[in-house]
Amino acid sequence: MELLTGITARRVPTERLTMNVLERAGDRPDGIPVVLVHGNVSSSLFWQETMQALPPEYRVLAPDLRGFGQTDTVPVDASRGLRDFADDLHGLLEALHLTPAHVVGWSMGGGVAMQYALEHPVLSLALQAPVSPYGFGGTAGPEGRRLTEDDAGTGGGGANPDFVARLEAGDTSDDAPAAPLSVYRSTYVHAGFESPHEHIWVESMLSTKTGPDNYPGDSVPSQNWPGFAPGRRGVLNTMAPGVFNTSAIVDLTDKPDILWIHGDSDAIVSDASFFDLNCLGKAGVLPGWPGEETAPLQPMVSQTRAVLEKYAANGGRFTEVLLENCGHSPHLEYPERFIDELTAHIGRSSARA
Repeated sequence: MELLTGITARRVPTERLTMNVLERAGDRPDGIPVVLVHGNVSSSLFWQETMQALPPEYRVLAPDLRGFGQTDTVPVDASRGLRDFADDLHGLLEALHLTPAHVVGWSMGGGVAMQYALEHPVLSLALQAPVSPYGFGGTAGPEGRRLTEDDAGTGGGGANPDFVARLEAGDTSDDAPAAPLSVYRSTYVHAGFESPHEHIWVESMLSTKTGPDNYPGDSVPSQNWPGFAPGRRGVLNTMAPGVFNTSAIVDLTDKPDILWIHGDSDAIVSDASFFDLNCLGKAGVLPGWPGEETAPLQPMVSQTRAVLEKYAANGGRFTEVLLENCGHSPHLEYPERFIDELTAHIGRSSARA
C-alpha cells in the first residue's frame, strides 16, 4: 500500500469489524471532522491527494469499506442495501469519537453517505458523482419507478467476468479493455487525463476482494430481459433498486447542507451510462433488448437532481457543481476546484450551525 507524503494508515477495531483508515500526520484531535468515503472497485488510496490539500484545521480520515483495501474481508449482505457499509462507518466514527462529521461520498460512497445520513446526524453531505438515490439500473423516470419486481438486469450478474478475473489476478497491464488500468483510464477519468499516481489508483482497484460475498456478488435467473436478477450477496446487489432507495432524505427533520459535484463526461453515472445494461441493449451490444417501453435507460443524474430539488423544496439546501470535460472523479481531475468547492461547502455548513 503506497502512501503519499504526510498520509498514515492504521487499523481500527470496532464492534463490527476492523477497518483500515488513512489519516494525516499532525491533524489535531479536535479538528473539524471530515470523512472521505470511496466508491466501488477502489479504496481510501484514491483520496490521498485530497487529504493532503484540505485545510489544516480539518481532521481528515478516509476508511476502507469492508472487502476493499486493508479492511477486513467480511460478507456483504445485499438484502440490506448499502446499510452494511453505513453501519460499519458509524461504528468506526463512534470508536474514534468523531460523530457527527462532514461526510464526503464518491460514487457508491455517495450512496453510503446518503444511507448514513438517513440514520445518523451529519454536519454536512458532499456527494461526488453519486449513485442515484434509486440505485444503479432497473428504474425509469425522475421518480425512480422500478421496471420489474425482481430488478432484472441489475446487480452481480452484470459484472464483466474478464474484469473480475483480472482483478483476481492482480493485472496491472493495459493490454485489454477489461484490464483495470484500461477501465480506470476509460471510465474513472475523462479522456486524456494523466496522473503521476496512476499506479497507486490501480493498486487501489486491485485491493477489491472478489467473490459472491464481495465483488461482484451473486445473481439468480430471471424471466425478464436480460435473463438474470440480483442475488442477496455482494457489492453490486447492494444498489439494486429493490433494496436501495435513499430518496427519503427529502423528509429528514434536520436537513444537512448538501454539495453535489459531478462531471459532464461521466461514463459511469449519467443519464446514458454504458454501465446500465438497458443502455447496452439499446446500443445493440446486448442482444434481445425489448425496447424503450419495457427497458428504458435509467436517468441517473436526472433522478439525483429531482430528489435534491425536492429536498430544497422541503426546506433543505443543496449546491450543484457541474464540471465541464470531467469524468467520474472530480477530486482527481480538477483537484483545486474540488477542494475550493468542498471547503466552501463545509464553511457554509459550519456558519449555519
